[in-house]
Amino acid sequence: MSGLPFPFSFRPRLWTSLKGYGRSDFLADLGAGVTVALVALPLAMAFAIASGVRPEQGIVTAIVGGTVVSLLGGSRVQIAGPAGAFVGLLYAIAERYGVANLLIATMMAGVLLFAMGAFRLGTLVRFVPVSIVIGFTTGIAVIIALSQVRDFLGLQVAKMPSNSLSQIALLWASLDTLNGVACAIGLSCLLVIVLWPSQNASPGNWRFVTAKLPSTIVVLVLSAFAVWALDLRVETIGTRFGSLPRGLPAPELPHFDWATAQNLLMPAIAIALLGAIESLLCARVADGMIADRHDPNQELMAQGAANFVSPLFGGIAVTGTIARTMTNVRSGARTPVAGLVHSVTLMLVLLALAPAAGFIPLSALAAVLVWVAFNMVAWKELRELPHYSGFYRTILLTTLALTVVFDLTVAVEVGLAMASLFFIYRISSLTRVEPVDLPPGKSTLADGRRVGAWELFGSIFFGSVVKLEALADPARKMPDVVILEMRKVINFDTTGLDALEALHASLARRGGRLILADLNEQPLSLISRSGFIEVLGRENIVKDLDAALEGLK
Repeated sequence: MSGLPFPFSFRPRLWTSLKGYGRSDFLADLGAGVTVALVALPLAMAFAIASGVRPEQGIVTAIVGGTVVSLLGGSRVQIAGPAGAFVGLLYAIAERYGVANLLIATMMAGVLLFAMGAFRLGTLVRFVPVSIVIGFTTGIAVIIALSQVRDFLGLQVAKMPSNSLSQIALLWASLDTLNGVACAIGLSCLLVIVLWPSQNASPGNWRFVTAKLPSTIVVLVLSAFAVWALDLRVETIGTRFGSLPRGLPAPELPHFDWATAQNLLMPAIAIALLGAIESLLCARVADGMIADRHDPNQELMAQGAANFVSPLFGGIAVTGTIARTMTNVRSGARTPVAGLVHSVTLMLVLLALAPAAGFIPLSALAAVLVWVAFNMVAWKELRELPHYSGFYRTILLTTLALTVVFDLTVAVEVGLAMASLFFIYRISSLTRVEPVDLPPGKSTLADGRRVGAWELFGSIFFGSVVKLEALADPARKMPDVVILEMRKVINFDTTGLDALEALHASLARRGGRLILADLNEQPLSLISRSGFIEVLGRENIVKDLDAALEGLK
């Protein structure tokens, strides 16, 4: 696409993956797609319920969003759908603005994501520090686990508030309504999920069968059968939401209200930012497993299209999902065709088994999400936290706490602000302005004028300029000629330039002279473009300290 005012490029990975595509590739993708669909089904329903919407909306999200991302994405093996990372954010938006406006915010986020990819901003997501990512991911895990306590214990709570502290207070006050049967189902399902033998499986070993059969599907099927056969008195998908529809709903625009929509910009930005981070992080992890390299800008455009299209069918926010993508890779997926098979399989399951889903107890789905939350926590990084710097620990723990107590948007905003301030402080602390000992006889000229030299090291910018400004302090007796050796200055901003101009002016008033030696390209460019080089005099820009001293004879 040419003629556009930016370097727009649209090249889905599916197009290139189909070159030379053969029967063996299709069979590998078919097996992987079916396997990942079995993993995606319970997660899609569970994430939807936890996000404050109906379970079928999660399945629709996985089908529609997964299809769009597989068709248009920049990764060979990315599987998209509803994600645990969105649970707290989407629930809060739905609680405050309503489900219809949640869908509008998701479509707005889709437009933002597509624009980010079109303008090639995919790499900017990497500017978010790891400490912030670990902090809000762990905070989201806490939110997910906390939101599932009601269903896990079978508590009689009509509606959960969006604020975590309010949730804790309400759950504590409702403990006397605990349902022993629901609690037993939840504990049993969680135990099966934890102990399910699926690791180190190889053909010929009975574990090979369990590795191909996800534990989450097993617990949902067994618990639903137990509820049906034993007529257990627990809350199920059917009792709370009614029967699931067979097939996808007809696409339609969500109800749009300008008065409310104008308040959805920040929620839309939050969805877009989280979706970008989650999907690109997932794609990077997948790259390491398949020795490939995804196109981050193409992936963002695909995620944008998916988030715009999914709400038309009643779906929620879409992003790349690490658990399902890893399952896809481990199951032998080779191309995005596996993602398309995953979506088709989910569609067939929805058509065939929708009525049976009504018997699934909510405590079983809660067990699935509790296990998801446990695996979202970066346990290794948290254990090693004492070995990191105080800045790193502060950012991570603050982001975690703000995510749980307030929301993801506040957490990321504060985390980025803290990371920026700490970075400024760190760079400022590395910047030095140190006196240089001159050779004998060089510190005083024949006419009696005194010469002083200083070496500058680091970055002279608004955060460290005070160290340069100290040279022009009126209370300090300055030499008549000041030489600044700037070979180790890697960056120079306009605030640093102002300090140089002030130093030059101070020396000029006394008949003194400022000489700059061994300038790097960036400082020299700024001094030239600003016109200060003419004010200073080109003869006062010299090759090195020796040349500066030689020129004073």
